[in-house]
Amino acid sequence: MAPYETHQPDQHQLLTQADQLYEQYAKPLESEHQGEFVAIAKDGRTILGGSAREVGRKAREAFGPGNFVCKIGPRVVGRWR
Repeated sequence: MAPYETHQPDQHQLLTQADQLYEQYAKPLESEHQGEFVAIAKDGRTILGGSAREVGRKAREAFGPGNFVCKIGPRVVGRWR
């Protein structure tokens, strides 16, 4: 590997990690925070808020880069071309 290259997790790894963090740390919040957004640090710290932008900004300040933002509640998946 060249010195300027960094290892980036592939899409599958990121989705798996996001799913695991959601199940462990966000799912317990569903009954009281349905429809809100949550940022989840890899160590389990969370930040709640009303918008993805707000939560993402707060999480970057508090946790640094490399965290996940999810909307709490049922998962909606779509595909478009």
